[in-house]
Amino acid sequence: MLRLKINFAQMIHIVFQHSDVGLLKEAIKLDESLQGKIVEIKDEWGVGPLKDLDTEEGWQTRLDWWRNLLQGSPYGENLVGSFDDRKTVAEIKAVLESNPDEQAWIWMGQNQHDVTGYYWLMPQLREYQGRIMVIYLNNLPFINEKGQLFYPWSVHDILPKEVIKAKKLARPVTLSEFEIDPDEWRKIAEENTTVRILEGGKKIAGKEENFYDNEILKNLTSEWQKATRVLSNTLHRMKIKTGDVFLMWRMKHLISEGKIEVMGDVEKSWKEFDVRKPEMSQGEIEFKKEEIAS
Repeated sequence: MLRLKINFAQMIHIVFQHSDVGLLKEAIKLDESLQGKIVEIKDEWGVGPLKDLDTEEGWQTRLDWWRNLLQGSPYGENLVGSFDDRKTVAEIKAVLESNPDEQAWIWMGQNQHDVTGYYWLMPQLREYQGRIMVIYLNNLPFINEKGQLFYPWSVHDILPKEVIKAKKLARPVTLSEFEIDPDEWRKIAEENTTVRILEGGKKIAGKEENFYDNEILKNLTSEWQKATRVLSNTLHRMKIKTGDVFLMWRMKHLISEGKIEVMGDVEKSWKEFDVRKPEMSQGEIEFKKEEIAS
């Protein structure tokens, strides 16, 4: 049986969520064979425009979209342009080019954020086939801090000591995957839906921009709540997760459509307004009573 020889001494770890960076740093302290540079791809490819990203115009369209969403956020509009994932990939490729023994390890959780990031990388790393490894925590149980088995949604859901177990899952991205996955990325980008979710395996499905609206609405009450509290509750309770910036953008849309009642200025910071369910008119109350009675 052919055994894959892996040089643990030289590797680049590629992750798609900031919390994954801290997890791997802790894991490296426990297992020096994981020693290597940790690189984060920072964009959230699970939402927003993807069309023509290989052109400056397409890339700028995406930046402008994010800039609009970030208005009033605690992150500030200056976050847009503070990093460029294209330069990050160029740096990864430069290291692989100058060090023939270097490998890149891609860490993915079972979520659309990581999987779409993986698809975005594939066309750009194809020339290094055989040196690109993937660790996909897909439908695999791990042990949490209480000693219970669970299925992680993201890489940083697992404990540092469990990363040592997870490294055994490392396998090369196959030649077939390097042929098929870039085509899958092109398909996703051409479809250009606003929302993308993971339906299992590596299957990404496009959804309308209102996909998460019901998640927000069901966390409203008839009492006034801080918008940030509704946001926090939504993030905590939703099963198919997305980022807070996108959810707040949708909350503002629902306010503009009259589906959420607001008190305060939505154009200022997220903390400057409260929200609740709209009060029903007398006619709506009577209709509801008749509906229940029938």
